[in-house]
Amino acid sequence: MSLHQDIPKTNQIAEILYKNFSTLGIHGRQDMPEDILPEGMIRGSLEHVLFLTLTVAIDYLRDAPSLWASARLTFEDPETRYLFHPRSVSEVSKDNIVLDMGKYSLSKKPKQDAFIWQTVAVTFWKKWKGDPRVFLNDCHWDGPTILSRLKLDTHPVKGTPQWDYPYLRGDKIGPLWIRMLRDNANISHFSNLDKIPIPVDIHVARASACLGVIRGNYSGSLNDIFPKIRSAWFEGVKGIQIDNREMIALDVDEPLWHLSKYGCTYRNDITGSCPKQHTCEMKSYCIEGKIAITRNNIEIDT
Repeated sequence: MSLHQDIPKTNQIAEILYKNFSTLGIHGRQDMPEDILPEGMIRGSLEHVLFLTLTVAIDYLRDAPSLWASARLTFEDPETRYLFHPRSVSEVSKDNIVLDMGKYSLSKKPKQDAFIWQTVAVTFWKKWKGDPRVFLNDCHWDGPTILSRLKLDTHPVKGTPQWDYPYLRGDKIGPLWIRMLRDNANISHFSNLDKIPIPVDIHVARASACLGVIRGNYSGSLNDIFPKIRSAWFEGVKGIQIDNREMIALDVDEPLWHLSKYGCTYRNDITGSCPKQHTCEMKSYCIEGKIAITRNNIEIDT
């Protein structure tokens, strides 16, 4: 892989990116798909925590606005709201879960999504009284401990260990869950979040490449460059002060998502020309060259 990280540039743009997002927005937007609460839900309540937790557990290879819109409809329907109550999920069959997750297209891979949803919900019911916050407290609200427990905790199924938190334990979704609980459910107890990596997905990867955070020549798996992107932002935010605290990598997750979703996605794969450039808050930092993403592959020549 002949890609290199431009840490000085990353450090230069991190604060600008964050301040633009937190004041005027990126491409005029600050809203995230998970920001909108279902009707009647109280922000920061147990219901809200469970809504975020279970929905993000199936946020893989999905269009985020569609996923969260489906989750809201599922919660607002009295017949399917039980899906967000771990005890109720533990009392119904997987076939019912498959059926009810399909009512508003909450699931895209019916059996797999139902398995993830049921496993995570039942784990929280049986081990943590149906409240993810009890689990987080058991981890002392420590970011690295939470990610480690998500990856390692198991329960026996017919004598064989099974992961407690399928997909929630992933390199993208675990940090994303913590960020959502902090930013959306207003949970402020977390510690050592500076050690939590940015949750890299296709949007964070595209925006990072377009900004020149990583650059060079590469053709191959998109997933294979994720570690380089994570470490670039880890290093790039060091020493920056925002809102009277040290900036952390999680702080650029939402700005980068917006930059790609509403801007870099329209960039010409070959030439790098972008119809959004004249109004883009980060236009001075965009680099020329080829950045082409097709399914799970990426070509970079910058």
